[in-house]
Amino acid sequence: MTDIAYLDHNATTPARPEVAQAVADAMMMTGANPSSVHAYGRAALKRVEAARADIARLAGTEPDNVVFTGGGSEANNTVILGAGRRRVLVSATEHSAVLKTALVRAADADVIPVDDQGVVHLVALADLLAQSDEPALICVMAANNETGTLQPIPEIVKIAHDAGALVHCDAVQAAGKVAVDFTAWGVDFMALTGHKIGGPQGIGAIFKRPGLALRSLITGGGQERGARAGTENVAAIVGFGVAAQLAAENLETSAPRMAEFRDALEAQIKELSLATMIFSADAPRLPNTSNFSLPGVRSDTQVMSLDLAGVAVSAGSACSAGKVEPSHVLDAMGVAPDISTTALRVSFGWNSEAGDVDKFIEAWKGLIPERAETAA
Repeated sequence: MTDIAYLDHNATTPARPEVAQAVADAMMMTGANPSSVHAYGRAALKRVEAARADIARLAGTEPDNVVFTGGGSEANNTVILGAGRRRVLVSATEHSAVLKTALVRAADADVIPVDDQGVVHLVALADLLAQSDEPALICVMAANNETGTLQPIPEIVKIAHDAGALVHCDAVQAAGKVAVDFTAWGVDFMALTGHKIGGPQGIGAIFKRPGLALRSLITGGGQERGARAGTENVAAIVGFGVAAQLAAENLETSAPRMAEFRDALEAQIKELSLATMIFSADAPRLPNTSNFSLPGVRSDTQVMSLDLAGVAVSAGSACSAGKVEPSHVLDAMGVAPDISTTALRVSFGWNSEAGDVDKFIEAWKGLIPERAETAA
């Protein structure tokens, strides 16, 4: 066990050593502009295309369907604003890169409700689609970043396609933790990012079904077959490719390992605090994610206390400038504000160890009100 228990992999996961080395090597390339026709440019392009192939394999599609972006948020924004659909339907628990973009910038946006486990209401989705003849874009994430809830993407795709709608899936949080399959799911667009799978920050990708139009948000050169202008970030793309290759190779062993840590953590917190609620526990979830409340103790208090004890986690609610606001995800699930503002998210990753669970429990149990009162 290291001195610090890093349990915030859903925010960003540390770069794998192989990725860091690949990025460093790529940055030392001479003339690494893949649009250049000389030998140096061709060498850079070869590395970009090799990475594109590795990322496509992780996502279950072909390299020609991959468009590199500056990250997951750019990928999501590009699809919502560039897919050519005025009407956008988004699930209530989407990441803000999807939810805010749709509600603020789409011409016509509606929110798809979820149940108390955070799973999209399929009947409500069908009803919303039936309310208008306007062709829609449906945005539903594969896995929720706060609770880990997995959505029934193939069922959503069938409902959408039967109504003439397109489907965009933000799979940023799912990749490397569960199998992601662009082709089998049948989605029209999908987004991934590098830093959630042990790759660099600042690099992402859009996956696009052949034949669909997608307007670039950035004008300039003709990079990425005209879908995203700007010189490709060769080093980051190379690192993304290595991370994707490792994520695909290790999924069968890493997912059960992370689930073992999560289950051990949840068993102990339930034993320590009968008042604790584990969110989305009855839904299919990511193997690495646990989101739970500690009634009576604010999220930011827990995060800061754990940080001082050498444990890095995130609040289950948005904390800024000393103000705790209820999570829109938990709010959509019907969780009361006095509970959601005591929520904590623990997320494991590729370098997590069993000792991280022990360190968390040792620090967290001192925050439990009844135990704190006894100690006092």
